[in-house]
Amino acid sequence: MFYDYHTHSSYSDDSDTPLKEMLDQAVKLGVAEIAVTDHFDPGYPDRDYPFELKFDKYHTALESAQAEYEGKLRIVKGIEIGIMDDQLDRCRAAAKSYDYDYIIGSFHCALQEPLYNGHFFDGKSPKQAYIDYFTCVYDNLKVYKDYCNLGHMNIVARYCEGAPDFKDYSDICEAILKMIIEDGKGIELNTSSFRYNMSCTCPSEEILRLYLSLGGEILTMGSDAHTPDKIADHFEFAAEYLRSLGFKYLTTFKGRKPSFEVL
Repeated sequence: MFYDYHTHSSYSDDSDTPLKEMLDQAVKLGVAEIAVTDHFDPGYPDRDYPFELKFDKYHTALESAQAEYEGKLRIVKGIEIGIMDDQLDRCRAAAKSYDYDYIIGSFHCALQEPLYNGHFFDGKSPKQAYIDYFTCVYDNLKVYKDYCNLGHMNIVARYCEGAPDFKDYSDICEAILKMIIEDGKGIELNTSSFRYNMSCTCPSEEILRLYLSLGGEILTMGSDAHTPDKIADHFEFAAEYLRSLGFKYLTTFKGRKPSFEVL
C-alpha cells in the first residue's frame, strides 16, 4: 500500500498539472494516501519562480478534494515550505495559518542562493559546498520548528558537480539528525533522485543508516511528483530498499501527528 507524501500541482509555480489530474492518477494507481504539498518559498530569489502560494484558493481546493475523493483516496492537506533564514517569520505565519495535516520543511536555497542555478557552488569545492549547505540547514532548524519532516535532506547532491566522502560532512549531518529526532520531527525518502539520475538516493544510504542508528523512526516516502506519471514513482523499489536498511515502518500524518504503518 502506497503513501505518497510529497506531490505538487498547478498551485505550485513549477507545475502545470491541475490538482484533479494528480488525484485521479493516484486513485488509478491504488495509492492509499496522497499529501498535496504545494510550494511556498517566501523570498525566493528567482522572480521567474516566486513560489508565492495563493493560500485562499489552495485551501479551498484541499477542502473540496477531501470531500470529492472521500472513500477513494485520503487527501492529506499539506504544504512544502522553503526555509530561508531571512524569511522565517513568513514561514512560521504560513505554517500556523491553516490546519495542515503535514508540513515539509525544505531548503531549495542556501545562504540566500538558489541551488538549481549553480551560484551557490561558485568558487567552492564539493566538500565546502556540502559543509556550507548542511550548516545552513542546521543553523535554521535550530530556530525554526514549524514543520513535520525535512524534505530531500541531501538535495545539494542533485546540483553539485562531484561528491565528497561522507566522512567529510558526517558530523554536521549527525547534528542535524539528532536535533530532528529530539524535536520529534522526521525525514523523507524522496524518489525524485531516480528521475534526476542522482548518484545516490535522497537522502543517501549513509544518511539513512545514520538516522536509523540514532533512533530515528519518523519517515515518509514522497515522489516529489509535478506530473501524474511520477506519482508513487519507484515506490516498490524504495520500500524494499528501506526494508533492506532495517526500517520497519512508514509514517502517515493527520493534524501534524504521526502514525506508523508497517513498511
